[in-house]
Amino acid sequence: MRLAMIGLGRMGGNMSERLIKGGHEVVVFDRKPPTRQQYVALGATEAQSVGEIPSKLKSPRIVWIMVPAGKPVDETIAALLPGMSKGDVIIDGGNSNFHDTMRRAAELLEKGIHFVDSGTSGGIWGLANGYCLMIGASPEAFALCEPIFKTLGPPDGYAHMGPPGSGHYVKMVHNGIEYGMLQAYAEGYEILHASRDFKLDLHKIAVVWNHGSVVRSWLNELAESAFEKDADLNALRGYVDDSGEGRWTVQEAIDIDVPAPVITLSLLMRLRSRQTDSFGAKVIAALRNEFGGHAVKKS
Repeated sequence: MRLAMIGLGRMGGNMSERLIKGGHEVVVFDRKPPTRQQYVALGATEAQSVGEIPSKLKSPRIVWIMVPAGKPVDETIAALLPGMSKGDVIIDGGNSNFHDTMRRAAELLEKGIHFVDSGTSGGIWGLANGYCLMIGASPEAFALCEPIFKTLGPPDGYAHMGPPGSGHYVKMVHNGIEYGMLQAYAEGYEILHASRDFKLDLHKIAVVWNHGSVVRSWLNELAESAFEKDADLNALRGYVDDSGEGRWTVQEAIDIDVPAPVITLSLLMRLRSRQTDSFGAKVIAALRNEFGGHAVKKS
């Protein structure tokens, strides 16, 4: 099939390469010309601007967007629309809020254009291993785009979740679960690392856990790799960003009255990681000193 890919970052670039290797014709655009040329060298066709893309595709056009959530998605769609026709498809494979996706789908449907949301997981390993695709779309748009999904995903690695918005909804909760899993591994390994009784080899522990243990997982395989490179992670600062989807998962849990304490606390721990020194902790230390004369540590 012939399609376009907008955004050639860590995900979009590798996805383009996998599609090219899978026999698809890919028109690529990125704001950085040298990045575009990297994929032209692999066999892609270059577009000089977003607005030029529709002219390089035949109806029904399929354009896949891999740009940051929010305003960049709306701006990209606006730049595409003058050249798009009824029956064309725009796929948002980024981490957009499902509310925005539902709005965009409704607006584009009025113009006869299909909007598909593909929650995409797999990270930098997706090029070799394939991507997990959680797809929200009309049945017609899903059927039209399915050859693309088959190439990007491993066997059984993609599925139609439901109407537009459902793919990003499932990916949102997926990332919320990921937050909790990461926090559990982090706490467990920190306890092991801090042990006063034993000097433990975290790499060795990760290796053995990955063979038969109930806590084995791909995430723990990545922990094994990380500890092999740097046993005490001395080269890293314990600062953890969040993409937004953890926050949205917590908000959705509140909105629909579902208790989600693990995901919620894992999000809050990410916020704590960004503080070099917690003012809240200082307040607690000061109050304990005031009411009980408990010792404090001076900065």
